[in-house]
Amino acid sequence: MAKVNPLQFLQEVRTEVGKVVWPNRREVLLTTTMVFVMASLTALFFFIVDYFIRSGLTAVLGYFG
Repeated sequence: MAKVNPLQFLQEVRTEVGKVVWPNRREVLLTTTMVFVMASLTALFFFIVDYFIRSGLTAVLGYFG
C-alpha cells in the first residue's frame, strides 16, 4: 500500500466533496415526509396484524382453556 502525503490526501478529499450533489431543501423535506408516512403505514400494518393474531390466539386458548 502506497503512502500518501497528508496534504495531497486533503486536496483529494476536497476535490471529491466538491463532486457531491447535495439535496436542496425541498428534496430533504419531501424525503423526510415520505419516511414518516412509510413508518406510520408500517406501524399501522403491524398493529393490525398483531391485533388479528392476538384475537385468534385468545379465541383458540379460550376455547381449549
